[in-house]
Amino acid sequence: MDIVATYEQVGTYRATAALCGTTHKTVRRVVEAARAGEPPDRRRRPARPAVTAGVEDLIAQRVRGTDGRITAKRLLAEVRAAGYTGSARSL
Repeated sequence: MDIVATYEQVGTYRATAALCGTTHKTVRRVVEAARAGEPPDRRRRPARPAVTAGVEDLIAQRVRGTDGRITAKRLLAEVRAAGYTGSARSL
C-alpha cells in the first residue's frame, strides 16, 4: 500500500498507519521524505537462512513419523547429532 497516497486521502499519520499496517513514526518519516523530494527508502535486510536449514528434512521426517506428537525436547538430541547448532528454544 502506498503510504503517501493513503496519507493524502486520510490526512493524519495515525490513521494512515492503521490502514497501512505500520507505525505513525514510519508514516511521518515517509511522508516528510516524499515532501523533500527524496526517493523512497528501502531498508530491507537480506533474508537469512533458517537456523534449522541443515536439518529440515530430518525434522519433517520425524514429525510425519509421529503424526506431529514428537516434542522438540526429544527431537533436539537427534538434530544435534545431525549438525544442528542452535538452541532448544529455536528448535
